[in-house]
Amino acid sequence: MRNFFKKTFERGRYALKRVGGWFKRAFFKREETGAETIETPSKMLREAFFGKKTAVVALVLLVALFLFVFLAPLFVPMDVNYTDPLQQNAAPVTSLRSVPKKMKNAVREIDGFAGFTAGLSSDGKAYVWGNTKNKLQKINLKDFPSEVAEGETAFLAAGKDHMLAVTKAGELVGWGDKSCGQYGFEPVLNAVATPEELKNGVDPATVKQLVCGYQTSALVKTDGKAYAWGNTNIVKNLASMNGAEGIEKLVFTNSAAVAITKDGKVFTGNETPFTSLVSSKTGAQSSFFEYLADKKAIEIAATNKCVALVLESGELVVSGVFENGEEVLPKLQEGEYFVSLDGGTRHFVGVTDRGNAYAWGHNAYGQCNVKADGGAARAFAGSAQSYIVDKSGALTQSVGLKGYIMGTDGRGRDVFTRIVHGGKMTMTIGAVAVLISSAIAIVVGCVSGYFGGAVDTFLMRVTEIFSSIPFLPFAMLLSQIIKHYNVSETMRIFIIMLILGALSWTGLARMIRGQVLAEREKEFVVAAKAIGVKERTIAFKHILPNIVSVILVSMTLDFAGCLLTESSLSYLGFGVQQPQPTWGNMLNGCNNSVVIQNYWWQWLFPSLFLSLATICINVIGDALRDALDPKGRK
Repeated sequence: MRNFFKKTFERGRYALKRVGGWFKRAFFKREETGAETIETPSKMLREAFFGKKTAVVALVLLVALFLFVFLAPLFVPMDVNYTDPLQQNAAPVTSLRSVPKKMKNAVREIDGFAGFTAGLSSDGKAYVWGNTKNKLQKINLKDFPSEVAEGETAFLAAGKDHMLAVTKAGELVGWGDKSCGQYGFEPVLNAVATPEELKNGVDPATVKQLVCGYQTSALVKTDGKAYAWGNTNIVKNLASMNGAEGIEKLVFTNSAAVAITKDGKVFTGNETPFTSLVSSKTGAQSSFFEYLADKKAIEIAATNKCVALVLESGELVVSGVFENGEEVLPKLQEGEYFVSLDGGTRHFVGVTDRGNAYAWGHNAYGQCNVKADGGAARAFAGSAQSYIVDKSGALTQSVGLKGYIMGTDGRGRDVFTRIVHGGKMTMTIGAVAVLISSAIAIVVGCVSGYFGGAVDTFLMRVTEIFSSIPFLPFAMLLSQIIKHYNVSETMRIFIIMLILGALSWTGLARMIRGQVLAEREKEFVVAAKAIGVKERTIAFKHILPNIVSVILVSMTLDFAGCLLTESSLSYLGFGVQQPQPTWGNMLNGCNNSVVIQNYWWQWLFPSLFLSLATICINVIGDALRDALDPKGRK
């Protein structure tokens, strides 16, 4: 028994010693000895490759890029068919709902109609945030006129592409675009001019409301007189509003001016822009004006295509074109009613008598996710934002669209989202095409090089035929033919992969053939034949592993080539079609001078990602080629 324990102990110690030696050799540098250190080919390859800093950086960037395009789509969803014309060509900003710090505790007014929002603090200072630059007209709405910049502003309003202010000194000031008569006293074709009564200014104490819309403007005085001016092609009833009396509040939709009078009636002049109506009490009604004929409105707000009214009875009424859920009215508590309303481009937000805030309508950017239970005093709406202010004038909540880190394209689609999903598509097409071409090249090259003779002659002639086909024109021709057949987008993408793979294998096949011709004359092949190993086993299991390094380098370089080819086809309009994104067809949408000069983000970011991918792959391929070439090492 004693000897048994002794032998067991010795065996355990020997085993631990071997494990420790292996661990030391694996993770720690071995001590140099007088004899020459034997290194395995894999270790020599690692040392040669990772000894190049550029190769390591390229590898890290490529791995990060792969993880980005294949993992990010899990967290960044995309509706392929989604477009938003109101977000067209938005520049890269993330401050669309970032109220300036100096204003947050003293909010008097917030007004927004487009990609920028204006704010007025309780001490008369004007602010503007968001996308304030108009690239085409070279306008920046942050460039306040001197009268406004001095901080003596009484009223402030923001339109689609212009702003208006009434200063405490009584000056009516406008800035931004005025090509459609939005402000200024010069006559403009198809526009109502700014009334001469306002040319010398207006007493701020007599101003009830200042409002801007889509290329339109209006001012309502405390005595009920309204002044409206701007583009009459947009707002048909603009002229009938100008000079109207008894007006309490006026709002603009994209096509009409609507007002409520001091006696609570709805006034639209000579236009009847609305027909149907939805009520919080009675549901849908057939006629807007008939339903409101014997009722009194006390509050009004407008979006691009709808108007919301609060009636004296507390009833909420919405009328217009319901495209974004405007007819789905919020459910208030028993006896609760709205005391104030405001409208963005496609949503409404309001505050009730109990201090609760509600929002409804378009909610793609979270602009209706307001939460204010009892502490809200007023609610303001930007284009796609909602702001809640308490009784002290402090901003308590802002929700909605922050902006786009890489801007939007000409259809209002987020460039960052499309780069993520487009990169996944581009990388997938490139990888599958390389696998297809490599598989064909390996079979043809190995068979041709190993068997030689008539087989070699036949396969090389076939290879020459394929290599003589002009690649890009032929791929474009096949892609154009596909357009005339009822082929699904998935099948189309698969066919593009096949085209890329089937036309790009010839170079690699020739290279493999040459390597196999050299390897088949070596002793291990003769020995394999002598012991009766099958021919296909020798070709594909003995010779092929010895030339895999050459294949690996070629596949790496071909991958970059396939990325560029797919992008070229998509750029020319023969590859993956819109709305499915790839980096190539994203660049295709930028091939005009207007986009290149004014909307740089639409072509810069896709080209950067495509360039980064191809450069990294080429650097890695070159480093692998040098590492696998013993003659090239120092």
